[in-house]
Amino acid sequence: MQLKALRYFLMVASTRSFLATARHFRVPASSVSRFIAALEKDLGRQLFYRSTRAVRLTEDGERFHQQAREAIDLLDAAVDDLSRDDGSLAGRLRINAPEAFGRLHVAPAINALQAEHPALDVELQLTDAYIDPVQEGADITVRIGPQVDSGLIGHTVAAQRQILAASPAYLAMHGTPQRPADLLAHRCLLYKGQLGTQRWYFRDAPQQAFEGINVTGPLCSNNAEVLLAAALDGHGVVLFPSWLFNRDSFAQHALVPLLGAWEGAVATEASYIQLLSPENKLRSRKVREVTAFLLQAFGTPPHWDATSCARNNA
Repeated sequence: MQLKALRYFLMVASTRSFLATARHFRVPASSVSRFIAALEKDLGRQLFYRSTRAVRLTEDGERFHQQAREAIDLLDAAVDDLSRDDGSLAGRLRINAPEAFGRLHVAPAINALQAEHPALDVELQLTDAYIDPVQEGADITVRIGPQVDSGLIGHTVAAQRQILAASPAYLAMHGTPQRPADLLAHRCLLYKGQLGTQRWYFRDAPQQAFEGINVTGPLCSNNAEVLLAAALDGHGVVLFPSWLFNRDSFAQHALVPLLGAWEGAVATEASYIQLLSPENKLRSRKVREVTAFLLQAFGTPPHWDATSCARNNA
């Protein structure tokens, strides 16, 4: 059984595509098919169901996938610990992150990381879909949401903080809300995701319960950056995480934070930004050091909250 065949198998299982696997390893698709066929022959089991439209694991393939993934991870960790006596990082690392957060904060940190470690190859997958890091083979997963017992191990970057904001032009035309109930008369720009249109919640003291208000407005979207651009153009009010805003938007008064005496939220349960990894991934020095690098790049408190706009909204 060849190590290369196992790596091809794991990539096909992750991408569900022989062609994507071939492109990833820069080999002909026929080579991937040949190695997978040889692996199935060695095992005496069919690992994939193949059709012209899809590739998916068989039941035997599912069982073999998890054990093969753990074996390759252990091997890579062992090689990683021995191969770099100078302290540099090398090889491939897979990171998964939400789309907007990944673009705005993870990608710049990775650019800085690779400037220090040019032999490190990073596969950055940006998706707002909830993934299983073990199944997908992610070394580090950036997850934003409630803290739950997922069996993953990691670090909390920070609690997610929301900022209510609008442009000076909008406020000059429609007035400035003084309390959450005033937003019922305003043009609110609303995010609509897989769970439907977000509701807005506010409270004026940490010990109080959040109260929801049914705001409405002229635009909703599943893309937060579209809504933020509309707010900058004076089309309404937004309630978004502090990490989504450009710090210059507040410093240059393109946006004005609102209702600073109230805490805003889009859910009654607290939300956190976390860096998570399966336990077996943390055996790798590479995973541990990249996690530490990201934590340092984000800062404590995170740099997106260490701005005048966040302080004014506290």
